[in-house]
Amino acid sequence: MSTTNHDHHVYVLMGVSGSGKSAVASEVAHTLGAAFLDGDFLHPRCNIIKMSSGQPLNDEDRTPWLKALNDAAFAMQRTNKVSLIVCSALKKSYRDLLRDGNANLSFIYLKGDFELIAGRLQARKGHFFKPEMLVTQFDTLEEPTANERDVLVVDIDQPLEGVVASTIALIENK
Repeated sequence: MSTTNHDHHVYVLMGVSGSGKSAVASEVAHTLGAAFLDGDFLHPRCNIIKMSSGQPLNDEDRTPWLKALNDAAFAMQRTNKVSLIVCSALKKSYRDLLRDGNANLSFIYLKGDFELIAGRLQARKGHFFKPEMLVTQFDTLEEPTANERDVLVVDIDQPLEGVVASTIALIENK
């Protein structure tokens, strides 16, 4: 017997920085009347201080944050028909931490190549873009494989409206 309840499901929008996670999640949440959480809001103070000083987080820093997101996902799926969480979830081990105890959780991988995302980041007005930051993101990314059956993929090589429509279609057809 499956414990998955498709009426109360959490979708983690994942991908590298600049893939459109926040913009897509915001539009999808608005359209579907879904709950929405930007995972960055749950970083503990020590992580925020470390990042603010220009130091990258390591896996040890991320573990308590990912556990907090896991708890948030558990609470959200109990109270909302559809919930969206934005989290890069670049490594399989991060996705595994988010999955733990959350049978009603899936990932939506906003997939794009380096050139596409770099171009979008460079075009952002008022956004300071360091190409080496994106290189690090792609170096860290462990793309989901067919073994991760709870990962749905949306190709972001289309306008925002198309990415939003593709994401909604995946959710509605789950």
